[in-house]
Amino acid sequence: MKTNRLDLNQSYTFSSYFDLNIEPEEILAEFNYSFARKMLDLPNSNQDFSSLSTLKDSLQRRLPFISLTSEIARREVLIAPILLTLIDYTQAQLRIEYSLTVSDQLKGSLDYYLHTQKNLLVIEAKKADLTKGFTQLAVELIALDQWLKEDENPLYGAVSTGDIWQFGRLDRRCKHIEQDLSLFRVPADLEDLFSCLVAILSPDP
Repeated sequence: MKTNRLDLNQSYTFSSYFDLNIEPEEILAEFNYSFARKMLDLPNSNQDFSSLSTLKDSLQRRLPFISLTSEIARREVLIAPILLTLIDYTQAQLRIEYSLTVSDQLKGSLDYYLHTQKNLLVIEAKKADLTKGFTQLAVELIALDQWLKEDENPLYGAVSTGDIWQFGRLDRRCKHIEQDLSLFRVPADLEDLFSCLVAILSPDP
């Protein structure tokens, strides 16, 4: 018999799931979604990313002098410059702290929501905790899935501490969320990271 891990009479925001000491597969099962960790075959773009050298060089030059112990520092110094540069490549619409309400258990603000014909959700891992950050990301992907009812394309998301990025994917037909076992480091893997981000937001050929 299934045991409810959430109090269905209680209201939860997206950030509430970060603080719950419950395994992600148990939380997602409450919404009838399955969960797995695996090496994802992420899309990659064949664009030329040589122009990223300026951003990469500036990050490498300045990071030794910047303390990244606060969430604001990681957001402003690492995450925001990457997303703003991503707009140059994709012309994606960017929404910051985007309010979304699907139900009493699926509501709150999305840190960064980018969309073209495709959709990409990026959230910052509070306290630099990727594990709990991914749980929150997964719940937000479920909220997007239920909000974007007419689209059946996979939904992609990424959780980031600023210097580390991890992807997730939601198969909308199977209601299955996968957490990528690979990590992207910034600035070392900047080109590979952008190849994935640009491909996710690019229209189908």
